[in-house]
Amino acid sequence: MADDRVTSSSAPAAISFELASRNTGLAFQRTRMAADRTLMAVIRTSLSLLSFGFTISQIYQKLVASKVLNEDADTIPHFGLALVVVGILMLVLGIMYHAQFMLELRRSRQQITEDGLIHGKSKFPPSLTVITAVVLLAISIAAIVNMLFHIGPL
Repeated sequence: MADDRVTSSSAPAAISFELASRNTGLAFQRTRMAADRTLMAVIRTSLSLLSFGFTISQIYQKLVASKVLNEDADTIPHFGLALVVVGILMLVLGIMYHAQFMLELRRSRQQITEDGLIHGKSKFPPSLTVITAVVLLAISIAAIVNMLFHIGPL
């Protein structure tokens, strides 16, 4: 197996192929990281929507409880709820898109590896971005349950 290793004393065609293979392998890693950055942007945007919506809802509840506002102003809590719903939908769609994209990227990488064009020895590590998105989704579902049914500590 050590004889298959390409070094500086190998044939120029072998060196060129090895460098191209490594560049292609690195391109897959860069694409994976770009997909993670895209999901991070979705997380940031949905987190903003979720936090604004939840804050609007909480402020409204506190103002009604302190008799500053009448309960007749139904538009305010509906707006807060709408922001939370949009944030949750955006997060769900972002996770689904990311999962679909990563599956296709893995399939492409596997095919190119089977064709012998790249080595494909390194594994794609688990994505902390996906884990963060799923945790945020669980928290946001708890927030909307709190907003709708007044269940929970807030």
